[in-house]
Amino acid sequence: MKLGFFTMPMHPVGKDWGRSLAEDREAFILADKLGMSEAYCGEHATDPEECVTSSSLFLATLADATKTIRLGTGTTNMPNTHPVATAGNLAMLDHLLGGRFIFGISPGALPSDAEAFGNMDMDRPAMFLEAINQVLALWTGEAPYRLRGQFWNISTERTHIPETGMGTVPKPLQRPHPAIVVTAVAPHSKGVSEAAARGWDPISANFLMPVWVKTHWAKYVEGCERIGRKPEAANWRIAKTICVAPDDATAKRYATDPNGPYYYYYRSLMSKLKRRGAPLTLFKNDPNAPDSGVTVEGAIEDLVIYGSPAQVADKVLAFRETVGDFGTLLYGGMDWHNPELGRNSLVLMAEKVMPLVNHALRA
Repeated sequence: MKLGFFTMPMHPVGKDWGRSLAEDREAFILADKLGMSEAYCGEHATDPEECVTSSSLFLATLADATKTIRLGTGTTNMPNTHPVATAGNLAMLDHLLGGRFIFGISPGALPSDAEAFGNMDMDRPAMFLEAINQVLALWTGEAPYRLRGQFWNISTERTHIPETGMGTVPKPLQRPHPAIVVTAVAPHSKGVSEAAARGWDPISANFLMPVWVKTHWAKYVEGCERIGRKPEAANWRIAKTICVAPDDATAKRYATDPNGPYYYYYRSLMSKLKRRGAPLTLFKNDPNAPDSGVTVEGAIEDLVIYGSPAQVADKVLAFRETVGDFGTLLYGGMDWHNPELGRNSLVLMAEKVMPLVNHALRA
């Protein structure tokens, strides 16, 4: 099992923006030094809690600060940017990273972003598909372009100069394109099967109950079978919220502290869902159970793996028994409310927990 990193990221409202961004960068740099295989950063243009407004711009700041870790958008919210801008900017990012870029994509889920970008009342799933199709067409095609769509038309027919290349959108270093991943945030996600049928791979979200995470493998297999693709557990990534400390008591205290980052994270997620009138199915084993029974405390107990290295390793192995084999465990990044505990959790996960997990898997 490989170890990676995924952060939305989420920080308390009112925290200095520069400090939050510096902490996020430090976490990515530390993940690289610890030998993690890949790391992803989310983006939202209109949410001060999730303060990275452009995941690709954030990752570009890490080009020279990291050496081997692959860096991914988690995700690029496709309807919110013109496909030409997405194609050009991410092609450049792939070159800046020396081919270490992973292209994470989604329609985007934040209503205030959709409203601000003017697509709140539009068919966002259709925009998502058109956008990714046009980006891939630009990366695999040749100028001059003549792409016609419902939402975007792309042409350089009138201005293309073959001798200089003007009118050409740059291509990424990785050909035909970087690996593409999609985040799966719903039980029995149809998006997983559709992605697998296009050769893309899933990331199961860290705020899904294990019973729902398990459903993603069946959908992945379904999509692979449609195109004669062999399903590989190594291609399945699962994000988990994890807190590792030298002893069980310290980990429990930090993970369950009402003033701590784990409690803040799940309280914020629940609040946002409630405000938009969405059901809290993600946090329930029984979808028919009333939302009134969902609590932050219960979500932490069900969704956060916390403890000493030995206890966390046992819990990771138990989680794997529940959901099935998968390739990469993505450690969910939290705010560094306590910088020492925040950093040390990452270090212990890489240097203590994963050797125990992989030793058990090899036995």
